Amino acid sequence: MTSPLDQLSERIHELQAALEAELEEKRSVFRYGFDRRKVVFEEEVLARHRAARETLTSFLARTRLLVVVTAPLIYVLIVPLVLLDLFVSLYQAVCFPVYGIAKVRRRDHIVIDRHHLAYLNALQKLNCVYCGYANGLIGFVREVAARTEAHWCPIKHASRTADPHSAYVRFSDFGDEQSFQKRTQAQRSAGPNAASD
Repeated sequence: MTSPLDQLSERIHELQAALEAELEEKRSVFRYGFDRRKVVFEEEVLARHRAARETLTSFLARTRLLVVVTAPLIYVLIVPLVLLDLFVSLYQAVCFPVYGIAKVRRRDHIVIDRHHLAYLNALQKLNCVYCGYANGLIGFVREVAARTEAHWCPIKHASRTADPHSAYVRFSDFGDEQSFQKRTQAQRSAGPNAASD
């Protein structure tokens, strides 16, 4: 018999699948497809996109001064983001095989494709690449941390968490020492070649 948490988790997966089906339908509406992971629009659509592109001069002319002044604060974050990417990637490459945790694929999280949109000017494309990298990286890091937590300390918190990761539902309940001990023993018995949640 499945628990209510398992049922809710299954429902979330069903909703994610429905969302992906809806996105697939949108792809046909906006007439694009993929050629070796590259987005390709139909020629007519591409021409319409190019005609709609705002020039960089016009874009900058209507941008508020405070937005321009604060922009360097956004762009300087690339330094800690790249460092985070390097350290988390190194951590995963070295430690996950030792712990028997399945590695997280970066490309499943870091998606940079909006620069293929011809209706964006060069600065808008740069911003979209930056946001795609930053948000994708945070998703990648979160999944690495989630798999680490699932391996070492799979215990739910006593307090509510705002947005728990996907493995959280399978964690032992707070205060359930028997479930935690059983899970820890099973992990040790499985050895370093067993995949973690």
